[in-house]
Amino acid sequence: MKFDVAVPAAALKEIPDLARRAEELGAAGLWSSETQRHPFLSLPLVAEHTTRLEFGTAVAIGFGRSPLTLAHTAWDLAEQSDGRFIMGLGTQVKAHIERRFSQPWPESPVGKLREQIAAMRAIWHSWQTGERLNYRGEYYQHTLMTPFFSPPPIDHPQIPIYIAGVNAGLARLAGEAADGFHIHPLHSLRYLREVVLQNLEAGTARAGRSPNKITRIAPAMVAIGADEKSRTKMRDLMRAQIAFYASTPTYRVIMQMHGWEEIAAQLSHMAARKRWNAMPGLISGEMLAEFVTEGSWEDIGHKLRARYSGLLDRVTLYTPLTTGENLGDWKKIARAIQE
Repeated sequence: MKFDVAVPAAALKEIPDLARRAEELGAAGLWSSETQRHPFLSLPLVAEHTTRLEFGTAVAIGFGRSPLTLAHTAWDLAEQSDGRFIMGLGTQVKAHIERRFSQPWPESPVGKLREQIAAMRAIWHSWQTGERLNYRGEYYQHTLMTPFFSPPPIDHPQIPIYIAGVNAGLARLAGEAADGFHIHPLHSLRYLREVVLQNLEAGTARAGRSPNKITRIAPAMVAIGADEKSRTKMRDLMRAQIAFYASTPTYRVIMQMHGWEEIAAQLSHMAARKRWNAMPGLISGEMLAEFVTEGSWEDIGHKLRARYSGLLDRVTLYTPLTTGENLGDWKKIARAIQE
């Protein structure tokens, strides 16, 4: 199992140091996200200031961009890093696509993301081989690529594409068409086995692929601390995060699986009325036990490896790496998970 790190929504001037620290602590990969910062702008700095670290987006919002725009970004990053870049795409939810990105929500999100993957690969194939670009789908048509706009071939043109998802349809799509699957941080072991793995395998079977071809990665919610006081503080942070995620209808499948659909409905009601501070109070100790791994810096790595063995290929902490972190503590986690 590989141990990766997430970087916070940090200023670009902080990225070189964060990237070097990630490589120094022994992490295998580094992931940026599309929250308060652009998901791609930091990554050339990661490539420049590391030599072995894999890196990518977890995730960039695919429906806010065209396949051609994504293809160009990935091509340049793969070339710069000698093939260390991984494209991670997510669909987001309807309200954000329509109201934040000002883009239309597709009738079939799974179908549109499937086309986005295929279109990018068709564009890359055209650039690498010089063959005519002729991709035609329901959502995307890419039929024009002249030499003036075609970048030259690169040494690592097989750029991995991971997608993210919560429900069965996107898990099946990952098995069918992607190279990896970013699992949502709100997950339980039962959800991993009964939803993620079963649907990944259904997708690979449909496409005639081996399940071993799909990398499974997830951020783990953790409550880490040297003493009970520090762990209690992290439990409170995780309660707030679980409450936020569980209030979103898209993620309700996970709550329903454990019989907590009424709690999820209450959280949605409270979120609509912006009662953010009251929401964590609905997250019980039983819920924390399902979603959060607790421990000290000395044993959390071993606990995560035991928890996810056979379920994940890569794991990262939901808590991002910052410039103020004690690298010695993070090295213990990296060694334990990757031993």
